[in-house]
Parts: sequence; C-alpha cells; structure tokens
Amino acid sequence: PGQAGRQEPGFGRLETLAIATTYRTTDMVYLLAGLVLFLGLHSVRIVADGWRKQTLARVGEGAYKGVYSLLSLLGFALIVYGFGVARETPVVLWTPPVGMRHAASLLTLVAFILLAAAYVPRNGIKARVHHPMVLGVKAWALAHLLANGNLAHVLLFGAFLVWGVLCFIASRRRDRAAGTQYPAGTWSATATTVVAGGLAWMAFALYLHGWLIGIRPFG
Repeated sequence: PGQAGRQEPGFGRLETLAIATTYRTTDMVYLLAGLVLFLGLHSVRIVADGWRKQTLARVGEGAYKGVYSLLSLLGFALIVYGFGVARETPVVLWTPPVGMRHAASLLTLVAFILLAAAYVPRNGIKARVHHPMVLGVKAWALAHLLANGNLAHVLLFGAFLVWGVLCFIASRRRDRAAGTQYPAGTWSATATTVVAGGLAWMAFALYLHGWLIGIRPFG
C-alpha cells in the first residue's frame, strides 16, 4: 500500500535540472541562430570566394550587397536579442580571476586603436598589419573571453575570435595572391590613430558600455 504514489529519491531534483537545462538551451537558440547567420555571411570570402565573385557577376553588386546587408542586420539583431535573453539565466562555466579584467582592459584599448587604424589614411599600423579591423575583432573577442566565464559569453566571443583568426589568414592569403601593396605609414597619421583609438576607448569604457550594454567595466 502507498507504493503507487511513492516517488523515487532524487527524481524531483533531476526533473528540475532537466527542465532548467532545456530552458537555458532554448535561451541560446536566438544567439546561436544569429551567430550562424551573421558570421556565416561574413565567412563567404573565407570559404567560397569564387562563388561570391560569380554571384556578384550574375546578380549585380547592388542586389548582392542589398541582400547581404539585410541578412547581416537580421543576424546582428538575433545576436543582440539572443545574448540579452541568455544573460537573464546565466550558465557559469568558470569565474575568471580579477586580474583578467585588467588584461581585458588593455586588450580592448588595443582593439580600439586597431579599429581606428582601419580608417585613418596612411597610418603605420595598417601599413604593417594590413587588416587592422580584423585584428581588432580578435583582440576584442579575446578580451571578453578572458574577463567572462558564462556560457553565452563563451559562445559569442569564442565564435568571433575563431572567425577573426580564419578571416585574417584568408585576407593575407588573398593579398599575397593578388600582390597587394599597402602604402607606407607616416608618424603623424599613426599618432592620430593611437590618440583617436584611445579617446574612443575611454568614451566607450567609461560611458557608452554601461549605457548600451548595461555593464560598467570600471564600476
């Protein structure tokens, strides 16, 4: 008697864990979908540059870039939304030591300087590395991986880091194949790049990061 209504020990805990795991996996769907769409589109030149050139010739540059831009925006929106949803129920993989935050701050400063180098003409950084924006993405992604141990952060920044590595390799390979030459940099342009990147980093770290992302790197 009473056996029919008896629950096996630990069943409730296992059931709760299964439900929580399913819920958190669902939270990641939007983030994963956005990463696949956004980074997949930006990987066409890495894995199928020949197909890209043929498609451009067939449909025209305007149509190709229009569809590309719309799908990229959709992917980016899914990443932003999915990352926000995933952060509401964080899955902690590890807790980074405090020192990693200092390393992350320095790496993000480097990332902003590299980003500026992509736009300031005739700077020595671009003359040296050729693709500073991609290197900036790598530095930005690595910085956030060092400072965060949640699953959503690992997926987001790990994916961008892998993409950045592959994109940089592919870009340098295309440069060698095409014999691309980059103009020499000047000291004035390089100094402007460093100052512009540093000021942008300060503005983002001290003000914009908290306003846009909801996290203040320096409290």
